[in-house]
Amino acid sequence: MISRQTLQEAIDTELRVDAFKDYTINGLQVEGRESIGRVMTGVTACQALLDEAVAWQADAVLVHHGYFWKNEPVSVTGMKRRRFATLLHHDLNLLAYHLPLDAHISLGNNALLGRRLGFSAERCLDGELGQGLLWMGQPDTSLDSQALAARVERALGRVPTLIEGHAGVVHSVAWCTGGAQDMLPMAAEAGADAFISGEISERTTHMAREMGITYLAAGHHATERDGIEALGEWLKARFGIEHRFVDIDNPA
Repeated sequence: MISRQTLQEAIDTELRVDAFKDYTINGLQVEGRESIGRVMTGVTACQALLDEAVAWQADAVLVHHGYFWKNEPVSVTGMKRRRFATLLHHDLNLLAYHLPLDAHISLGNNALLGRRLGFSAERCLDGELGQGLLWMGQPDTSLDSQALAARVERALGRVPTLIEGHAGVVHSVAWCTGGAQDMLPMAAEAGADAFISGEISERTTHMAREMGITYLAAGHHATERDGIEALGEWLKARFGIEHRFVDIDNPA
């Protein structure tokens, strides 16, 4: 068992939380019991994940997508009330880490997606490697757009939406997990032949075609599963606590 404060301070320090301006609160979002021996991780603090945590008798729920997003309604009603009631009734801690978890150089979503897809990361286009959110590198073998899409499908278990804006061999790839489709111009201007993120907007198709860059929307959820699980395993190794990752399926 470790204290709630010890757990949060360790994560805050490792992920360099203070270095980020985010759209939400990073760290403890809902306070529960003081001592923590079991941590459940998942991508999003949805009701299904909270129910799993209650059944497993977790002490804390650790997620990538928590609550208190910028510009969301502040009233605690309906769905939000049910979620908060579950946490408070069962004395569960909720901790959430958004952009700091995307950017971490070894535990982060971007680092792990690149590794899963066989890319050698070279730099970040919006900051030093490990401090930025848009990563760039090279595939470990020669690929065209179709072969790259097939690799993404095998790695993530879902068919990506493919917009073939680049013809020929893909020599360089940029990527940013989640909802980063509007980083496509930055990737194109940096010379990337392909850009991978989670979501696609109507405008993304035209931007990719006209900028000559292939775009793959591989799923917001699918591209952000690895980081939170890795963070849970890091806590387990460091403090000897129990950890369980639960993947609540989400096709988005």
